[in-house]
Amino acid sequence: MPGGPLRVAILAVPGVQLLDVSGPLDVFAEANVQAGRMVYELCVLGTRPGDIRSSSGARLMPDMVAGENTDFKIDTLLVAGAPNAADVPADGQVVDWLRSATPSMRRYGSVCSGAFFLAQAGLLDGKRATTHWAVAERLARAFPAVTVDAYALHIRDDRLWTAAGVTAGLDLALALVEEDLGREVAMRVAGQLVMFFKRPGGQMQFSRKGEAAPVGRSALQEVQRWVAANPAEDHSVASLAQRTGLSSRHFARLFRQEVGMTPGDWVEEARVTAARELLESGDAAPKQVAGRCGFADVDTLRRAFVRRVGVTPAEYRKRYPREDMKVATSRNR
Repeated sequence: MPGGPLRVAILAVPGVQLLDVSGPLDVFAEANVQAGRMVYELCVLGTRPGDIRSSSGARLMPDMVAGENTDFKIDTLLVAGAPNAADVPADGQVVDWLRSATPSMRRYGSVCSGAFFLAQAGLLDGKRATTHWAVAERLARAFPAVTVDAYALHIRDDRLWTAAGVTAGLDLALALVEEDLGREVAMRVAGQLVMFFKRPGGQMQFSRKGEAAPVGRSALQEVQRWVAANPAEDHSVASLAQRTGLSSRHFARLFRQEVGMTPGDWVEEARVTAARELLESGDAAPKQVAGRCGFADVDTLRRAFVRRVGVTPAEYRKRYPREDMKVATSRNR
């Protein structure tokens, strides 16, 4: 690592999500404080002259336009995301700049949907990357040369670092600080910013995308609504097929064709969705949740929950304490 200050640049596109910019910058700024010296020199790059209107409407004044100064050396570049990044083609000049500038950088990456800009520049080809869970499938479809991990909070692949949605940009920045300054400084930064040093689980614990929603022809949607409303019932292929008046074989084939997954996978997804709702309410223990949601036992619930959500039911429940527990905790302080 060079001896002087490391220049960290955040590229902010029009419509940028403000926290994708400010979050990582605050982590690096706090690292300077905790290290007791100017480790990082921070700057914001725009894609054109003038201020940048963020997705919230607030305006951001960049330090300079990307590529306007060829002598401006960048150690670490992060491309911030925007809510419409998956829908709007990146500015051709920005893509060209990313393609030409990143080879000289020590590392580069993205926060949230900023991954789409790197992908359009070909910088994710042959790499593992992540982005916000809501657009991960779109990234994978649009750029098949990229291995997209929709579960990870952040991923490193050699010089490339990518983060999932919004607050995961803080997690990524903290990981970069740890790489540069060590665990102790990074832990002090996390403590000062009141954030996890290593956040447990992946981003799918925050996703609502995995929640089962009825799709397909009306007969199949009726079955799906029945499963969602009665997760503890017998939902074998034979029983579901009987509700539609189809043979088991025909039902299974039609379901997969129109819904995009097997009946068994959809039933498990619906049961996990029901389990999440019960755990979020805080009124039932995992063992009770298992029975009320159609799982054979708590171990079966746990395996399905980890597979679909990325954390155990017990860990997930801790994120949703009951109101009476909050009050009791507050009174004991």
